[in-house]
Amino acid sequence: MNIPSKFKITDSQLLIEFIQQYSLGTLIVNNDSGLDANHIPFLVQTIKDQNGNLTIKLEGHVAHNNSLVGNSQDNQSVLVVFHGPNGYISPNFYPSKLATGKAVPTWNYSAVHVKGTIRFIHDQQWLLNHIQQLSDFHEAHSQTQPWSVNDAPKDYIKKMLQAVVGIEITASEMVGNFKHSQNKSDTDYAGVIEGLRNSPSDNDRLLQQSMTETKGTSD
Repeated sequence: MNIPSKFKITDSQLLIEFIQQYSLGTLIVNNDSGLDANHIPFLVQTIKDQNGNLTIKLEGHVAHNNSLVGNSQDNQSVLVVFHGPNGYISPNFYPSKLATGKAVPTWNYSAVHVKGTIRFIHDQQWLLNHIQQLSDFHEAHSQTQPWSVNDAPKDYIKKMLQAVVGIEITASEMVGNFKHSQNKSDTDYAGVIEGLRNSPSDNDRLLQQSMTETKGTSD
């Protein structure tokens, strides 16, 4: 991914927080059937060794009959892409456009790319722990009375687990591209924020919020 320095993010903690917030990743692999893509909610796990080195793992699951399982192998290289809010940026947002007319449209967005190797997991206890952690994380962020795996009958959960395969991706490289008008003057940047804030589109207002939260985080 080509990333201008103004937009590039390599801070691991910021990237982990981004994935936690926008956890539906697109898993891309070139396997025996060619290029394949699956959209999977991932849970981030971090492991720090005694020397302080950080290992980042993405955990997810797919249906047992997903072609990804049959056509891919353990330790195969994969790419996972996570997307944040994005949207069209009109030249009308730039105060400088009124003065010079020198402005063209663009598109603002944020994305994180994770490269690594994949492992498929069939162990039922691992899958149960994974489903518990994944659901607990999202229930805690969305429900006043969180649902728990223990709320469902054990035999039903056992049957559901037998229908899925776990996925663990050990990250070898992780980078973010937060294209949020950092290359514009302070005046034009403020104009973009104001234009998105006043937009009738909910998506535009989400983009404005994302820009505000990440301002000043680029490398």
